Amino acid sequence: MAYDAITPVKMGQGSIGTSATTRYTVPALTRAIVTSISICNTSTTASINVSVYVVPSGGSPGATNILLSNIALPPNGVFDMTGALVMNPGDFISDISSAAGCTITITGGEAL
Repeated sequence: MAYDAITPVKMGQGSIGTSATTRYTVPALTRAIVTSISICNTSTTASINVSVYVVPSGGSPGATNILLSNIALPPNGVFDMTGALVMNPGDFISDISSAAGCTITITGGEAL
């Protein structure tokens, strides 16, 4: 299957919770390219640990699909990742943190 055009999209944005949350799922008949993940600790006093998973369709977050493992963000700290992470239909991104106080933004593109 050839992909002729890539449409830029904000794949997900929001607060990271203390239980695993699905942030983005690749739609059917689509491929996605994640180009950036930005995580911000909005706490002014506490360090917070964050994990991000890239899970294949039908899977669940775990040790075999972790992308960022227990990243420690200091108070007011920011973590930025750039690159080209290709995802297939049904694959999804999940996140979890050790405490409330972090936000995540995921951007990239989708190709039909």
